[in-house]
Amino acid sequence: MITQRHLFLKHLAQTSDAPLKLEVAKAHGVWLTGPDGQRTMDLISGVGMSPLGHTHQAVVEAVKDQVERYMHVMVYGEYILSPQVELARLITSHLPAELDTIYLVNSGTEATEGAMKLAKRWTGRSEIISASSAYHGSTQGAMSLMSNPYYTDAYRPLLPGIRHINYNMHDELERITSQTAAVVIETVQAESGITLPDPGWIKALRDRCTEVGALLVLDEIQCGYGRTGHLWAFEGYGIQPDILLIGKGMGGGMPIAGFIASHERMKVLSHSPVLGHITTFGGHPVSSAAAFATLQTLLDSKLIDTVQSKSALFETLLVDHPAIREIRRAGLMMALDLGDAAKVQEVIQHALKGGVVVDWFLFNTESIRISPPLIISLEEIEWGCAVLRKALDTVA
Repeated sequence: MITQRHLFLKHLAQTSDAPLKLEVAKAHGVWLTGPDGQRTMDLISGVGMSPLGHTHQAVVEAVKDQVERYMHVMVYGEYILSPQVELARLITSHLPAELDTIYLVNSGTEATEGAMKLAKRWTGRSEIISASSAYHGSTQGAMSLMSNPYYTDAYRPLLPGIRHINYNMHDELERITSQTAAVVIETVQAESGITLPDPGWIKALRDRCTEVGALLVLDEIQCGYGRTGHLWAFEGYGIQPDILLIGKGMGGGMPIAGFIASHERMKVLSHSPVLGHITTFGGHPVSSAAAFATLQTLLDSKLIDTVQSKSALFETLLVDHPAIREIRRAGLMMALDLGDAAKVQEVIQHALKGGVVVDWFLFNTESIRISPPLIISLEEIEWGCAVLRKALDTVA
């Protein structure tokens, strides 16, 4: 009998030679259920994708309602579609006044691409600066912002005019000059294994960009939507970006993302040439309806207010384990540093057998990723940490 696993390996393009191969029949809340009924706790939530957990009722109802009205009807930006309009109004009403216009796209990497084009067009400059060990997407342009040659060398030549600075290094800010169109930076670096910005450094970065006329692009595709304990991570540092990138958790499980700037800046994409940036499915009505329900539920439920206490409970339950060298956390973005990539992989497999999904980081294979849905309960945290401790015992 040909199994789903066999068909998966035969017909779906693979991204690695060792996928988790966890077969999912249903998903709800923090739980994934396989075809045999086996439940697995999802402690990575699709890499920060589902703040409300899987198949949240408000999101499901919004999707069903919109599907019955209409789905895709026209390329983005031509028709007045209520789901897009209401979503844009809700998002921008919870942002600084200067961030009043959103361009809706399908994924985070597309948001990065759009922001890069907008920065070049607005400033008339071509140089873009990003940080070492940063991840902003995997399309050709977004990947050009990546510093790790392991992931980029096979696809060169990349975009010209890309320079890198080291995150949290004050003296490197002098490399941002009047030739720089934009600095694209994660407010909290994720794939480096959770690196928080020094508050003085990120404020100095903001000041330097203002001084030389470069746009500050903050990537909150992974750290936004309440994950750090603030709706937007930059709120915790007393700064604001010129362009904000959002995605992942935005759609509550549906594909949608966006880049946000002032109306004045965004307008340059509409002329000389017309259609300066275009997408067929960006802001899909069904995804937009799901995104509206996700954000409204986040705001109404006060879930974001619980993030720090839940994060602290994870640390309390795990910090004394001898296999863990350090726990780094920004709300419910956490890294357990084991200092050994082989141990990380062993723990991931043992945890999976015990009924918990955790993962590693793209640029930090020595740490375990934990980024559960924000709805996770205290009891679920305790259960998940007990399984993790048993998995960690195997490498202690």
